[in-house]
Amino acid sequence: MPSMTILTEAELRRVVKLDLEAIACVENAFRALATLPVAMPPILRLDIPEHRGEVDVKTAYVPGIDGFAIKISPGFFDNPKLGLPSTNGMMVLLSAKTGLTEALLIDNGYLTDIRTAAAGAVAAKHLSRTDSAVAAIFGAGMQAKLQLEALKLVRPITEARIWARDAVRGQAAAAEMRERLGISVRFESDAEKAAAAADVIVTTTPATAPLIHAGFVSSGQHITAMGSDAEHKNEIAPAVIRMADLYVADSARQTRRLGELHHAIEAGLIAADADIAELGQIISGQRHGRRSPSDITLGDLTGTGVQDTAIATFARDRARAAGAGTIFQN
Repeated sequence: MPSMTILTEAELRRVVKLDLEAIACVENAFRALATLPVAMPPILRLDIPEHRGEVDVKTAYVPGIDGFAIKISPGFFDNPKLGLPSTNGMMVLLSAKTGLTEALLIDNGYLTDIRTAAAGAVAAKHLSRTDSAVAAIFGAGMQAKLQLEALKLVRPITEARIWARDAVRGQAAAAEMRERLGISVRFESDAEKAAAAADVIVTTTPATAPLIHAGFVSSGQHITAMGSDAEHKNEIAPAVIRMADLYVADSARQTRRLGELHHAIEAGLIAADADIAELGQIISGQRHGRRSPSDITLGDLTGTGVQDTAIATFARDRARAAGAGTIFQN
């Protein structure tokens, strides 16, 4: 009789951590996207503007992976005012051979947080200078903190600044990360000062107007833009896309529609049919990455279904090894 494993957030937190194995899992997903006949349909999206809400549904089939995930990912950005997290969701993992449901991952967005942070680490690993020591994180939420934690796994970060509109949240995030990582982390209220001389800049906000302007950016910096996963979102000024020595998308099809790239196309600074490098192509050696320590590089990460399938199967395998979860007979 077919069965399904139900995994709660608490169980998933025990078996899946933000570690080098999780980063490798996501790195391999990007490599697959560039080298295998992956089936990844466009994101299904629902907006609920009166509550600053959005819901994305993502999926992908990756040849060689025995399951595929369908993820429901809500983001309701007024929730912190209600004492609730801004992100939520769950994943359903189905067999790629039979289509039967194998697992229900009631992660409340935890696996999305992990795979998104891991993607940021992968971008930094392949695009930033290897000696990058100073980070500027824009945002003070869960993803901002995870991005800094992930970045420290792949680069020798010794100092970080956190910028946020809410100074109280920003200062609290800085204090938490100082304690967690044992490095110098401070809150910076001025966006330009936060970005100045940082080796890696990571933006993690739902901003609808640019936070990073061309005058903030200097040679040698790498920028990872995480927040613009919808058409109306925009963290990076289009002029920055134009000035970058290397612009890299997680999925060019997506960033032309809803990433930072589409704002540069709309502004007439980048041709709509421009040849765009993808992160998986750089990982697999099909395209070049950073050529010089003085290059300005920019990774535009909108979130892909291959990441969700990868992290869901990773979580299932970790749970099996640990004997975690409740088996439900269909």
